[in-house]
Amino acid sequence: MISNHPYLIRAINDWLLDSQCTPHLLVNAEAPGVDVPREHIQEGKIVLNIGPQAVEGLQISNEEVTFLARFSGVSRLISLPVSAVLAIYAKENGRGMMFNEADEPEPDDSGPKPTSRPPLKVVK
Repeated sequence: MISNHPYLIRAINDWLLDSQCTPHLLVNAEAPGVDVPREHIQEGKIVLNIGPQAVEGLQISNEEVTFLARFSGVSRLISLPVSAVLAIYAKENGRGMMFNEADEPEPDDSGPKPTSRPPLKVVK
């Protein structure tokens, strides 16, 4: 089964924006593939404001989150795998969702699994 994280991130982001709140991501900055300004990392994590006033071109695909943001007046392309997102929440009240890295499904490269059910018979 594929991860539900990108779907939940997109849904909570929409909910927060509809609620007039400012969505923030808590990101594991030490995860592979995370490209964020290193000077803003604290204890291996970074908080990113992804509200429309703070970013341009926000894209939340099933694999990664990307956008342009300004840090200390310098525009930067931010890119991170969805699996690095630890939480999405509202700046104003903290409501949102935390993710547990253990919730991520294991990659399944072995192909389809046999089922214990017998195949269906087609009756004509």
